[in-house]
Amino acid sequence: MSHGKQFTLYTHNGGPNGWKVALLLEELGLSYESIYLDFQKNEQKQSPHVDYNPNGRIPTLIDHKNGDFVLWESNAILIYLVDKYDTEKRLTVTDEKEKHILNQWLFFQASGQGPYFGQAFWFLFYHPEKVPSAVERYQKETARVIGVLDGVLAKSPSGWLVGGKFTIADLAFLTWNRGAVNVILKDFEGGEVAKKYPAFYAWHEKISARDASKKIFAVQESLKK
Repeated sequence: MSHGKQFTLYTHNGGPNGWKVALLLEELGLSYESIYLDFQKNEQKQSPHVDYNPNGRIPTLIDHKNGDFVLWESNAILIYLVDKYDTEKRLTVTDEKEKHILNQWLFFQASGQGPYFGQAFWFLFYHPEKVPSAVERYQKETARVIGVLDGVLAKSPSGWLVGGKFTIADLAFLTWNRGAVNVILKDFEGGEVAKKYPAFYAWHEKISARDASKKIFAVQESLKK
């Protein structure tokens, strides 16, 4: 099977986890084709996607230059891409202890940030009934996660999570952070994320200002039209 692009990325036009993978592909200068699944039609649970990903969630990545190797779970994909294609180790670390710290942050993103922020969005916009207590719970959890990041980043001389430089540990948080800053916490307890969590906000803005980030944001906006 011949493919013009090295990777096929099954994703969703609004799903933060899919954009996370696209962001790293852009950072590494790798060629890919995005297939945006329609969640309203339940395409993520149907063939051909579910043939690759039995969990029926996005993202799913196929590496056509590595025997059509298939991988799902966004942070597993990030680790794969830097291990195989970041030959200069620009976006990862080489020190043994720092590798474990990097993985720690990826686990925190997957177990803490993603689920809590996702539930906040669900109860704010998609749950069939209004449940104020659930909205408040997940807004508070969103603020707590951001507070953890802010406290660590405030003590980091470089302003990054690990290795004194930008890595996939930082990148993994960006797409969900945007939702928190712009939506979840916009009007929560007076808003003002930048003032309450200055180290976090400075870090978020640094990542957002990268060329790959700006390119991905532009693609996102184009899909809304």
